[in-house]
Amino acid sequence: MKLFEPFAQRSVTLRNRLVVSPMCEYSATDGLPNDWHMVHLGSRAVGGAGAVITEATAVSAQGRISPQDTGLWNQAQVEAWQPITRFIKAHGAVAGVQLAHAGRKASTLRPWEGQGPVSAGQGDWLTVAPSALPFDTGWNIPQALDDAGIQAVIADFRAAAQRALTAGFELIELHAAHGYLLHQFLSPLSNQREDRYGGTLESRSRIVREVVVAVREVWPAELPLWLRISATDWAAQGGWDVTQSIELARQMKPLGVDLIDVSSGGLLPHVKIPVGPGYQVPFAAQIRAQADIATGAVGLITGAEQAAQVVANGEADVVLLARESLRDPYFPRRAAQRLGAKIEAPVQYQRAW
Repeated sequence: MKLFEPFAQRSVTLRNRLVVSPMCEYSATDGLPNDWHMVHLGSRAVGGAGAVITEATAVSAQGRISPQDTGLWNQAQVEAWQPITRFIKAHGAVAGVQLAHAGRKASTLRPWEGQGPVSAGQGDWLTVAPSALPFDTGWNIPQALDDAGIQAVIADFRAAAQRALTAGFELIELHAAHGYLLHQFLSPLSNQREDRYGGTLESRSRIVREVVVAVREVWPAELPLWLRISATDWAAQGGWDVTQSIELARQMKPLGVDLIDVSSGGLLPHVKIPVGPGYQVPFAAQIRAQADIATGAVGLITGAEQAAQVVANGEADVVLLARESLRDPYFPRRAAQRLGAKIEAPVQYQRAW
């Protein structure tokens, strides 16, 4: 049963191919994870996942999606993450962190408090982007980053990666999907620059390459580095698409990226997405086959047999569970039982398995 076979990358080995996908909890204060994050992430390690990846964790205060995002821009946050990573690793899972900058989608309300940007004077902040184009009607017009601003963002990713190591993480995923800053640079619909960071695919993807290089300078060679992308904007025309995603993936492996986590969408509001079971898996399969790099599949993968088939068919190397993991922290254990695979349980729980 390949789904429950170990997956090795560099010196790190996931005990199986089921990974808890990054999911924002919007529950931090000043970027500090707390008891909620310990229980949320720790329970999924106890639940049997091969790796547990934190929510989008901001590389700067300006890069937060909401005021309640976690961060890794200071030492206090490093220390708050340390007991959480220790617990995850103590229960057999790889501790991963997704490093992110929200760009023009920053300074927004958490979902249960409304939609759209934080009101002026109510804790909002200046947002930045490749070009001064808002995400949607009624959203803040971001400030277009100048060259110095771009270099500062790259430096923030580099510094956050250093902190991630001190915090005890063994895996970094860089967030270049879902309409956040790195994705905004990739897509011609949000990047209308005329300098070396805009125009051609080579130029639009420059910041992603430079972030990867900067992170690899401080992230140990023996630890894996993943990149999450949106394979397509689902735009009628002119957007980021799977052909460009394949080309980007080809650039990444020589720079030290070990896996492409393949999602989609998020750049544009009000687009029609053909959502259905495993609807993004074909993108992961295409990138894996044509870019010769490991991939992760995510998106409406909700059943044990479905997840097993994705890996058995060679469509992806790992399966990332998002909402299904929210519904069931013990999905890996239940999937192993259903499929007849052996999976170790904590000694405290063994009488139940």
